[in-house]
Amino acid sequence: MDGSAHRHVNPWIVTISVMMATFMELLDTTVVNVSIPHIAGNLAATVEEGTWVVTSYLVANAIILPMSGWLARYLGRKKLLLICVGGFTVTSLLCGFATTLPSLIFFRVLQGLTGGGLQPLAQAILLETFPRQKHGQAMAAFGIGILFAPIIGPTLGGWITDNYSWRWIFYLNLPVGVFSIAMISRFVSDPSYIKRGAGRVDLWGIGLLALGLGTLQVVLDTGQRKDWFSSDYIRFFSVLCVVGLVSLVIRELIVKDPIVDLRALTNRTFSAGVFLVTQVGFVLYASLVLLPLYLQTLLGYPAYNAGLALSPRGIGSLVTMPLTGYLTSKIDPRKIIVVGLILGAITMFDLSHLNLNAGYWDIFWPQVLQGVALAFLFIPLMALSMSSIPKEKMGNATSIFNLMRNIGGSFGIAIMTTFLARRSQFHQSRLVANITPGSLKTQEMIAGMQAWFHSHGTDAVSAQRKALAAVYGMVQAHASMLSFVEAFWVMGVIFLAMLPFVLLLRRPPRTSLREASPSTDAVGGPELRSEMQEEETQHEAELVMH
Repeated sequence: MDGSAHRHVNPWIVTISVMMATFMELLDTTVVNVSIPHIAGNLAATVEEGTWVVTSYLVANAIILPMSGWLARYLGRKKLLLICVGGFTVTSLLCGFATTLPSLIFFRVLQGLTGGGLQPLAQAILLETFPRQKHGQAMAAFGIGILFAPIIGPTLGGWITDNYSWRWIFYLNLPVGVFSIAMISRFVSDPSYIKRGAGRVDLWGIGLLALGLGTLQVVLDTGQRKDWFSSDYIRFFSVLCVVGLVSLVIRELIVKDPIVDLRALTNRTFSAGVFLVTQVGFVLYASLVLLPLYLQTLLGYPAYNAGLALSPRGIGSLVTMPLTGYLTSKIDPRKIIVVGLILGAITMFDLSHLNLNAGYWDIFWPQVLQGVALAFLFIPLMALSMSSIPKEKMGNATSIFNLMRNIGGSFGIAIMTTFLARRSQFHQSRLVANITPGSLKTQEMIAGMQAWFHSHGTDAVSAQRKALAAVYGMVQAHASMLSFVEAFWVMGVIFLAMLPFVLLLRRPPRTSLREASPSTDAVGGPELRSEMQEEETQHEAELVMH
């Protein structure tokens, strides 16, 4: 199909074509997490060994994601998208067939390599399919995938694992993948400015990218379990990470045809948007991990119910996204981002008031509000960050943007889980220091518990032992609760700390906020593109004058 045919395709058909595969990949990333104990048990492995099913995928995903812009130029965007979807579908089948842990990890690496390019490719295609003044609507469609899939993933994964088998987590990708391939083949085409095979292959860049991002993901994923830099394992991979990333930056800035064109970060709006989305990813993914932990470890929720408790966040996002997409094309997107940051801070501060007696509705409403906040953040932030990027460089820009969102999420999970563990130890030592044998309240508490256990048929010695264990359990629960309170409070502060950086985002060109002209087609007619280029040039000239 040639580029001209693409202009007559309804943009929402293109949206469905590319977003089904992207939603499938994002969903698969999260549903596997809750199934690790089942997978490990079924394949005769420990739970810690089973975590490599997740880590191996994330490492491969992180390596391929920033390369997707270059691969799209080298292979053609449509061809690469079909390879990614087809490869992800086939490797999903192989993962379901795996009979040993090493074979499953190998297939997960292949799955990560094929799935890593789906997010930036989908985003770039949507930004090109919709005219610039409708980028808010395009990013609303993209936001449904990146926000809703991680929210329903744990619930769906728990339900499938409990009622069927962990293998069905992978088998469910098959019909979605086949349908997506058919839709992409029919309705998606390459824009005329993509020149296949242009430039030399930067093998050094590929190697350094794999070394730097691969080791970074290993460090972030295993750091807490191995006590960070007290472990030789973490120190070794950290050195490799620093060497790889520093060498990559130097290499990509001097080579003619870089794998990742870091010069895009010289655009102030884009670099500010990348920084902000990194921080938003930090808070989003950290809260997606911390809240279920709170529900399961302190309130006693089963895994399925804990995942279900996150669903109000998806409700808030889904209800708000159409409105946010519309507003982004009508008013200054920076105002919407500010509202989103304030709502996000309010949500975190609200969660910081939870206690050991919290009920479902204490969780429900903050989750709904956070869903609204995330819709107010992701959609205008994505649209505004890409507003001044030339279309021929859109693939590279979306690769960097999505990579940094994911890296922010990895840092958020690693840092906040470590913060949780360290602060829990701190509060536990303080609470234990106040429980002394000479304390009258301590003696009364232990005596009361001992009498209760004894009255339920436990002998005196066992009753005393159980009473002491119960007191220690209460200390641990309160220490953990205090650490969760502090963690949510810190994430609220992070939201507020992002507010000044919104000022670095430039107001989008005036054409971005206008209605489409009658001559505009699905990807923008020549008249509109010419007019937009003229106004963008004028806008940049005004900024230089100022």
